[in-house]
Amino acid sequence: MAAADTFSISTPIFYVNDAPHIGHAYTEVAADVLARWNRQSGRDTWSLTGTDEHGQKILRTAVANGVSPKEWADKLVDEAWVPLLKTIDIQNDDFIRTTEDRHESVVQAFLQKLYDTGFIYDGEYEGFYCVGCEEFKQHGDLVEGAGEFDGQLVCPIHGRPVEVLKEKNYFFRMSDFQQRLLDLYESQPDFLQPDSVRNEIVSFVRRGLDDLSISRQSFDWGVRVPWDDSHVVYVWFDALLNYISALGWEPTADAPAFERFWPSNHIVGKDIARFHSVIWPAMLMAADLPVPRRVFAHGWLLVGGEKMSKSKLTGIAPSQITDVFGSDAFRYYFLRAINFGQDGSFSWEDLSARYQAELANGFGNLASRVVSMVGRYCDGILPAATEVTAAEERIHEVLASAVARAEGAMDRFAIHEALAAIWTVVDELNGYLTEQEPWKVAKDEERTARLHTILYTAADGLRALAVLLSPVTPQATQKLWRALGAESALGSLTDQRIPDAGVWGQLPAGAVVSPMEGLFPRIEQEAAV
Repeated sequence: MAAADTFSISTPIFYVNDAPHIGHAYTEVAADVLARWNRQSGRDTWSLTGTDEHGQKILRTAVANGVSPKEWADKLVDEAWVPLLKTIDIQNDDFIRTTEDRHESVVQAFLQKLYDTGFIYDGEYEGFYCVGCEEFKQHGDLVEGAGEFDGQLVCPIHGRPVEVLKEKNYFFRMSDFQQRLLDLYESQPDFLQPDSVRNEIVSFVRRGLDDLSISRQSFDWGVRVPWDDSHVVYVWFDALLNYISALGWEPTADAPAFERFWPSNHIVGKDIARFHSVIWPAMLMAADLPVPRRVFAHGWLLVGGEKMSKSKLTGIAPSQITDVFGSDAFRYYFLRAINFGQDGSFSWEDLSARYQAELANGFGNLASRVVSMVGRYCDGILPAATEVTAAEERIHEVLASAVARAEGAMDRFAIHEALAAIWTVVDELNGYLTEQEPWKVAKDEERTARLHTILYTAADGLRALAVLLSPVTPQATQKLWRALGAESALGSLTDQRIPDAGVWGQLPAGAVVSPMEGLFPRIEQEAAV
């Protein structure tokens, strides 16, 4: 069981039926920011992402492209999914693929354990199946099709007709866990967040749970059922186990990484919250394992009012944004502009406006002005603060408050609130410079001490901002850290502890401040939209 001073987090493992779009990248960035924040807060941290490579959808995609499912998976992982991590600057600790031996062996061992303890039985199932979701659907989950699908039942998420399947399957006794799941939701209200998703799942479970079909015979691309190799494991039952297979879980042996980091936190899209908050904890309960620490279901990214979708031509590749604005701006924009946990609309115009107003003019211009003035008025040597007034004390108070509020927000996974709290420091420092007018003070030799105090206050405020924003904008903050002379004076930026960021006066007088390129260069309007 993980200790209180550890933090582990995972994204879903993503289907390799196509290349990633910004919806996938949004999930990756959110998990990465939470991992970096906790690591810089002094917690033993581990983060996981990966790819889901089994199931009927992958098989059909591979066949349509004239290759084997494994060849297709290898191609997409090498050419799209792993490169995505570099594109948006993800610092994951592990990358799991469901076609790896380390995963498949865990799936079979876990399944055998449940079979041996009576939680799995054989039977026959007939129902509506959505290949896109890789899920059997209840009639009430479906909607009437329109246009070319008029008169047919379609999946409301994918907008395509479902198939009627009838075959012999093995079933997991999920209905046995209805009350235990309800007790979990009641005793641990933060197990499933946000509240809107939690309320929906609680209502769903209260209506009653059916046993879950966990094998398929109609195709063979998947993990073989260990006691009956004519069946492959249902793709979701297989995929969910990645969270413990990556940690080396075994039913009969010690697993140090599992003991160190489980239970973990899961960041998922709201459309797969049911799998992670109903099926997954029930599976773990059946195996006498701890349930996840938290399942947080974020909202959808909307383009033109619709969920991001390649099939509807609304999918935007992350590189389309990062090639123009950079990875830091990508990371900042989606976590600041959208309340994490709710749906959010993307537009090029909003991205461009926020980049200019908040990053370039707000944070970037602040950093450039301060670094430039220390160079111009103090020959690049950071002066000491000697005349502290109410104006400086106000900066100290705002910073301390921002750190406390950001920490509380991050603990709740309210990343947007944390960024809003941190940005109060950016705004306060900009207002401080406007009010104190160091460029005018510098003209009066008798006010040198006052000039030095103003410049030191602004520079140490930037030191704190570099630490607080490092998990979100790692490249820009690293440039700023070096320009402030903080790397030589205080050590690596990522070694600085976030709870200590609000302690005033850490940047020592005498630090060598060096010229710096603009943190967020001007973007030509034509390239931005």
